[in-house]
Amino acid sequence: MSGPAAARPASPLRPRYVVMAAAALAVMVIAILSPSLWLLNWVHVMSGTLWTGIDLFLGFVIGPVLRRLPFEARRAVIGALVPRTLLLMPTLAIITGTAGWFLAQRLGYLDLGYPEFYWVAAALVILTVLTVQGLGILLPTNLRVYLELQKPQPDPERVGRLMRWYIYVVAVQGLMQIAMIVVMARFATGL
Repeated sequence: MSGPAAARPASPLRPRYVVMAAAALAVMVIAILSPSLWLLNWVHVMSGTLWTGIDLFLGFVIGPVLRRLPFEARRAVIGALVPRTLLLMPTLAIITGTAGWFLAQRLGYLDLGYPEFYWVAAALVILTVLTVQGLGILLPTNLRVYLELQKPQPDPERVGRLMRWYIYVVAVQGLMQIAMIVVMARFATGL
């Protein structure tokens, strides 16, 4: 195919992924509005587990594999991966943090005194860093790399420059996710 249609990159948004993200957000709203502490806890723990697990898997397993692949293989993997994670990761981050806030509120964690409140503050700081990095750095970088790789003649040097920063941020994300697991384990075993 030639002409303008061939030169235009494919959109990374897929309608079914938008529907699934909307459904997940609807479940979060139901859990928040529900009197069920169990449901709210389940939504928070499930979304947090998925977010952390996928983040660590992408950062410490897929990332190193991608760096060693030839450019065309990397192009194919990223072209398949970005549409699947573009809405998934921000949705999981939003659900985890929002459900966690309402759960902490219901359980009285926001009213704790010091030194127990330091654990709450630590969770909030880590969540803020993860969210800002994810939405402000990783998401736009994913989009730039994806759109560059969709071009008929992508610039491997541009992709490499974008990915160098990306790798550092992903490493920090992985460390922050591990720190969050430590904090959440403290919540689970009692402050």
